[in-house]
Amino acid sequence: MTASLTDATTATTEVARSTELYQRAEARTAHNYHPLPVVVEHAEGAWMTDVDGKRFLDLLSGYSALNFGHGHPGLLRAAHEQLDRLTLTSRAFVHDRFADFCAELGDLCGKELVLPMNTGAEAVETAIKVSRKWGYEVKGVTPGHAKIIVSSGNFHGRTTTIVSFSDDPDAHNGFGPFTPGFQMVPYGDLEAIEAAIDADTVAVLIEPIQGEGGVVLPPDGFLRGLREVCTRENVLMVADEIQAGLGRTGKTFACDHEGVVPDVYVLGKALGGGIVPVSAIAADRDVLGVLRPGQHGSTFGGNPLACAVGLEVVRMLATGEHQDRAAELGVVLRDRLEALVGHGVLRVRTRGLWAGIDIDPAVGTGREVCEALMARGVLAKDTHGSTIRLAPPLVITAEDLAWGLDQLAEVVRAADPA
Repeated sequence: MTASLTDATTATTEVARSTELYQRAEARTAHNYHPLPVVVEHAEGAWMTDVDGKRFLDLLSGYSALNFGHGHPGLLRAAHEQLDRLTLTSRAFVHDRFADFCAELGDLCGKELVLPMNTGAEAVETAIKVSRKWGYEVKGVTPGHAKIIVSSGNFHGRTTTIVSFSDDPDAHNGFGPFTPGFQMVPYGDLEAIEAAIDADTVAVLIEPIQGEGGVVLPPDGFLRGLREVCTRENVLMVADEIQAGLGRTGKTFACDHEGVVPDVYVLGKALGGGIVPVSAIAADRDVLGVLRPGQHGSTFGGNPLACAVGLEVVRMLATGEHQDRAAELGVVLRDRLEALVGHGVLRVRTRGLWAGIDIDPAVGTGREVCEALMARGVLAKDTHGSTIRLAPPLVITAEDLAWGLDQLAEVVRAADPA
């Protein structure tokens, strides 16, 4: 009796602590996010533990920033060793980790040059600036007239320039005046891209798979066709692989599924190993070589700590082990999710360990499904109302993945009125 009373009292205290921390956070932060009401204290691998001691299976991976899971020993070791040596020099000086990081990331991409930055949005902004400058200095576009073609449903970040070409009202509305120089066409429509290209077009900026849009895949052959069009029309193909790249889809890059190499890779998220923000663009010298000192930069971009962690990420990917694992477990993910179609799920889209799941509105909203999963010890995230996304860490075990999918199946089938 005493033990039971103690357990109940402890549980009440712990719940109160979790609620208090969540409410305090909500009271003192701008409400630019709508987080699930969970307060995480510790994490390892694919599992997170909240302040109450409850464990949750992480099926979001920080929007693919945690491709290698929480607290990966090799990545932590690289970070700890670098913390004791050197963390920042600015780009005014060269540090001893910079050359290896740039060279090995460039080799992974098959590109001659790398420009490190910090966040994904910074990398996209960098790609925009480089594309315009290339257009003026190499292609011969009239100064101030450069045009970049983008796609409907895109998500490339939330800076003022990037939201200028977003058709998501939450990201776009209320933030004008907007930056000109972009033309939007339907995602995956090669004919629309060809029709939009003119003498002022310098680049096509594309997500090979749209992540925020709900893991939306383009039609088969689209990326190959786009590569051919960009080559023929002397236009840069710029691939935003921030979420899709670095092993997530079962290949190093999502473009690899069609054997396509873009002119510019835009990278981020998993490049920092879930430890520090690291982003970069990679391109050959005839593209990135247009930049000269003073024309672009970042105090923290390519800092020693970022390079130490990023280098370890690149070396892990160079073995192909994580890509193979994502491909193998991706088959399990796909088969299990497709079995739910017609049972509380309308559609699923998968590529490797990445899935977009359209929930039947009769079951509930995406948010409601994620809340029900949270109650069962699984963390996922909704997007665009009725869609949820799954992006398990690439290090997840087959058993844990199966258990997480069991919880999803029970949630949607229990709520399915059919």
